[in-house]
Amino acid sequence: MTALLVAACSIALAQPSKSYWQQKVNYTMDIDFDVETHRFEGKQTIVYTNNSPDRLEQVFFHLYFNAFQPGSAMDVRSRTIADPDHRIKSRIAGLSEDEIGYHRIETFQQDGKKLDYEIVGTVMEVKLATPLEPGASTTFEMEFNSQVPKQIRRSGRMNAEGVDYTLTQWYPRLAEYDKDGWHSSPYIGREFHGVFGDFDVTIHIDSSFVVGGTGILQNPEEIGHGYANKGMAVSRPGDGKLHWHFKASNVHDFAWAADPDYRHTKTAGPDGVELHFFNRDTAGLNDNWDKLVPFTVRLFEIMNERFGVYPYPQFSVIQGGDGGMEYPMCTMIAGTGRMGGLVSVTVHEAIHNWYYGVLATNESKYPWMDEGFTSYAQDQVLDSLFSKQSINPSLSDYRGYRSLALTGKDEPMTTHADHYDRNRHYATNAYSKGNIFLHQLSYIMGQETFDRGMLRYWDEWQFKHPAPDDFKRVMEKTSGLELEWYFENWVGTTKKIDYSIRHLVADGKQTKLILERKGNLPMPVEVAVETAKGTTVYYIPLEVMRGAKESDYPDGVRWKQQTDWPWVYEFYELELDEKPKDILSITLDPMQKLADMEPGDNVYPNPDAIIFNRTDP
Repeated sequence: MTALLVAACSIALAQPSKSYWQQKVNYTMDIDFDVETHRFEGKQTIVYTNNSPDRLEQVFFHLYFNAFQPGSAMDVRSRTIADPDHRIKSRIAGLSEDEIGYHRIETFQQDGKKLDYEIVGTVMEVKLATPLEPGASTTFEMEFNSQVPKQIRRSGRMNAEGVDYTLTQWYPRLAEYDKDGWHSSPYIGREFHGVFGDFDVTIHIDSSFVVGGTGILQNPEEIGHGYANKGMAVSRPGDGKLHWHFKASNVHDFAWAADPDYRHTKTAGPDGVELHFFNRDTAGLNDNWDKLVPFTVRLFEIMNERFGVYPYPQFSVIQGGDGGMEYPMCTMIAGTGRMGGLVSVTVHEAIHNWYYGVLATNESKYPWMDEGFTSYAQDQVLDSLFSKQSINPSLSDYRGYRSLALTGKDEPMTTHADHYDRNRHYATNAYSKGNIFLHQLSYIMGQETFDRGMLRYWDEWQFKHPAPDDFKRVMEKTSGLELEWYFENWVGTTKKIDYSIRHLVADGKQTKLILERKGNLPMPVEVAVETAKGTTVYYIPLEVMRGAKESDYPDGVRWKQQTDWPWVYEFYELELDEKPKDILSITLDPMQKLADMEPGDNVYPNPDAIIFNRTDP
């Protein structure tokens, strides 16, 4: 049996595990909000279903608001890390009692029985009154009081742009339990992981406020404020509050924002989605936010076509937070600044509803599968929105990654999001190196095959919690290639890619090109040779791939597959059809998809040679 056939057989067997399971939680919440004190009283009923094979004797809840107190883990980490986030630094340490955030649990029961619990920072440790058996469900009932912190990181009141309330990570939230156990990490300021389920949320707030967020408003005619064709909002007699009733199905979080000066507009998007926009009603902002609408519509069209159809009936773009942050069915973004920045942040945060919202990877363990995948799609969408037709829309991320990698201080992508030595290392890995991971995978598999794989990944893993091996199996099944070598090296190590054109040798009638692998991370290699008669691309697969891809190049470019390059060999001798006198240029990696440490030695003889007359962005 040939090596390629063996690989094909083994890949065919690598189906997603039939033993996969995930928990489910349904929330019913009633929130009475006081805009004078910035506090709210909450009642919460949670139905939790244990779909695991394990008997659970305890559960954990996240109490995120507790992070906004002097001396919290977030406070200490923000003051002691070498390169602190400018939005935090020592600001938490300076909060007064009426500016801090907190959750105070008043009553807590399981199926009518009082529960014992201990609050440790941002985590509530709960001993169950009755253990939860596999396949069984239980009901938790909780009453709590919370104070909204002064806006510092993502959530809070009165952000830098004057938005009154951004309510994110705002309620006692059940921690996720999966095949790796409980995920009850304290809130340090990074990423999140949640349980899929349904939310039924009623918010009672002063009638002057407009609310937008996750879910579908159930009483639009009562609310008005642009939700229905009823111009003005009304409140029920006596309490001066509007009662906003939202429902969301099959999501893993619920977020909302409120401000009395919100302007609410909406438009029809593709495939039946309704797009909502909330910005503070000022002339300068309104103009940019009106221009944002068609870009958002087009964004959803491109994403639906290339990466999978958005499955929810609504999405909201909301001015709030401290820059840009994703939540199911909505995003909180900075609303001011230049138009290009507004479009870019909206594109990025909306795409998170694919990579985080629906393909709900554990962001804390695998932030590169969240931020990196989103950044890759963002660059593709922006390139299309603005008709750039770039060779590689993500070259800025390549430069960012390379600048850190050359210092030798980079950390592996397997590092937990909270545990990086520096914020820069986290950002480079999660965003830039995660983005490059997909670009290089499209290079290894071929762009068309890669695109099919991304759609297959969407189809097989939506509304689940895929891990790296799950994604790898999908791409192996789609391509017929073995990809473990790439995942292992790029994700699990800090090994570097570095290839070069060593020299060109004319030996009688033959022309030999000597290539060198200088780095310790092997990759397949493409070499473009340009003559007056046209261009030939010589393709050299890696032996460990157990296969090869098809050409990605335009019609008219000659494609010549060569023998495999075993990864242990330092040099490769490539026999060219062209004679030295006819060669105009030779370019290793002409499509610029390799994160090569020294791209300057990838050309011969002219480092400024441009292949295919394309333009770098």
